[in-house]
Amino acid sequence: MTTTFVNLPVRDLTASVEFFRALGFTADEPSPDGESVQLTLGADARLMLHTRPAFEAYTGVPVTDPATSREVIVGLAVESREQVDDLHDRAVAAGGGSLGRGADQDWLYMRGFRDPDGHQWSFLSMGG
Repeated sequence: MTTTFVNLPVRDLTASVEFFRALGFTADEPSPDGESVQLTLGADARLMLHTRPAFEAYTGVPVTDPATSREVIVGLAVESREQVDDLHDRAVAAGGGSLGRGADQDWLYMRGFRDPDGHQWSFLSMGG
């Protein structure tokens, strides 16, 4: 089995952890240097949040501005349309920005949002 790790830079580590906790994700204790936190998104998916300086140290390049460019879109599959709507609404209530009504096709229902740092996410249900 493979575990996926999504790594993202954030402006305020504590605020970002609280945002993702509001969506129901669990967080580990911060790294010993206080620059990173791992959150569990699912059985085989983790989110690593890093302060911007720590992220730049890992990558060796400046952090991109998510207001003017996209470095990644993270999509998380859930079991039902109702879960998509609930999680999207929780993200917006916790300080995220809605990307609108979303996609509604026969086989896919998806709604997107931006987290407080501007990273683009979507919750989706395939056939559910």
